[in-house]
Amino acid sequence: MNSMRLFIQLRTKSSLLFQRTLYTENIQDLVSSGKPSIVWNADALHGLSKEQVEFRQNVRAFAEKELPEELVTKIDADGHWSDFRNFWKKMGEMGLLGITASAEYGGLEMTYFDHLIAMEELSRRAGGIALSYGAHSNLCVNQITLNGNEEQKNRFLPKLIDGSFVGSLAMSEAGSGSDVTSMKTKAVKPNANADYYVLNGSKFWITNGPEADVVFLYAKTSDKGITAFLIEKDMEGFSVGQVLDKLGMRGSPTSELLLEDVKVPEKNVVGKLDGGVYVLMSGLDMERLVLSGGPLGLMQAACEYAFNYAHERNQFGKPIGSFQLLQGKLADMYTKLSSSRAYLYNTARALDQYKSSVKTKPSGTSPFTKDCAAVILLLAETATQIGLDAIQILGGNGYTNDYPVGRIMRDAKLYEIGAGTSEIRRWLIGRELNKEYK
Repeated sequence: MNSMRLFIQLRTKSSLLFQRTLYTENIQDLVSSGKPSIVWNADALHGLSKEQVEFRQNVRAFAEKELPEELVTKIDADGHWSDFRNFWKKMGEMGLLGITASAEYGGLEMTYFDHLIAMEELSRRAGGIALSYGAHSNLCVNQITLNGNEEQKNRFLPKLIDGSFVGSLAMSEAGSGSDVTSMKTKAVKPNANADYYVLNGSKFWITNGPEADVVFLYAKTSDKGITAFLIEKDMEGFSVGQVLDKLGMRGSPTSELLLEDVKVPEKNVVGKLDGGVYVLMSGLDMERLVLSGGPLGLMQAACEYAFNYAHERNQFGKPIGSFQLLQGKLADMYTKLSSSRAYLYNTARALDQYKSSVKTKPSGTSPFTKDCAAVILLLAETATQIGLDAIQILGGNGYTNDYPVGRIMRDAKLYEIGAGTSEIRRWLIGRELNKEYK
C-alpha cells in the first residue's frame, strides 16, 4: 500500500501553529483488496467533518501498520506484550495520548468526539491495547486536565502525553467495585503539621497497573469522604501485586496494586480534600462516551470479518451469504452497528457542543448523563451479541483461535462489566429519568 506523511497543523489557544506528524494512506489503497469496508459510507451518513474523516484515516493507517493481525493474535495468546512501551512511545509521537489536553502540555486540543474515533479505530485492530489507551488518555490524562492544578499538569502531563509515562486509574478494590464509597484504602495525615498523607490498602482490576508510572488513585480520607491522589511508581511502599489472567482484553496489562505506608505529598492531592466524588463525577460522562468507542470498534471488526467470510465460504455450490437466513443475520448485524454508531456520534456531538458553550467549569455531570450511560450500555451489550453472531457465521472456524472473532467477543464482554456494570448503568438511567418527574 502506498502511504504518505501528512502534517496536520492545529491552531493552539495562543494562536501558534502546532505541528503533529501523522500517518495517512489513500482511501483507495485501504479498500484495494476488493473486500469492502463498511465504515466509509458511515462517515458521510453520520455527518463527520472532513477533518474527522481525515483523522480517522490517520489513526486507522497507524493501527493497521503497528498492530497487524498476527501480532494481535500472539499478544492475545501470550497474555502480555514485551514491546508495550515502544508502542506507547509511538502513540505519543502520533499525538494520540493527549487528544483533549492543552497544547501547552503537548496535547492536541481536539474534541471528545475525536477521542472516541481514535478509541474506535484502535479497538477495531486490538481491543486490549485500545482499552489500555482509553485508561491512559481518558481516565488518567483527561482527569488531570480537568482537575489538576498547574503544578500537577506541568509535572505529569508532558510525559504522559509524549508516551514516556503510562497512566492508570485506581478506584476499584477486591471488595469494592460499583460501591465506590465502601473502599477500604485509607489516606491519613500522621499529624496536623505533616505535609503528606500515609496510604494503606490495595486496588484490584487495575488496567495498566503493571506498567503504570502515574496512578490516579482514590482513597478514603474521612468516614464519608474520599480524595483523589497522584501516586508515582517509585514511591516507597507502592508495588504491583497479582497480575490477572483474564478471559479477554489480554493485551491490556491488569493487576492488583498494593500500598503499604506509602507517603504521598500534599502536592499530589487532586482537587479538594474529601472532594474525590466531585473529581470522579466531573469526568464520568466523558469516560463513558470515549470508552464507548471500544465496543463500536469491536463491532466494526466483527462485522467486517463475518461479512467477508459469508461471501467467501461456499456451501451447496454458492456463498453462504447468499442464503436468506444468513442474509437476515447480516442485516441485523449491520442495523445494530449503524444504529449504535448513530446514537454514540450524536451524543458525542451534543456533549462537545455543550462543553464548548459553557463559559465556566461545569459543576458535576452534564445534561447528557443518562445518554452517556445509555450509549455505553447499548454498545457494550450489542458488541457482545455481534461477536457471538460473527462466531456463528464462521461456524466451526469461529470457535477456533485461528480466527479473530472469538477474541473480539471475549474483548467485548468486558464493556458490560468494567467502568460500571450494565446493571449500574440501567439503574443510573432510571434514576435520571425519575428526576425529570420531580
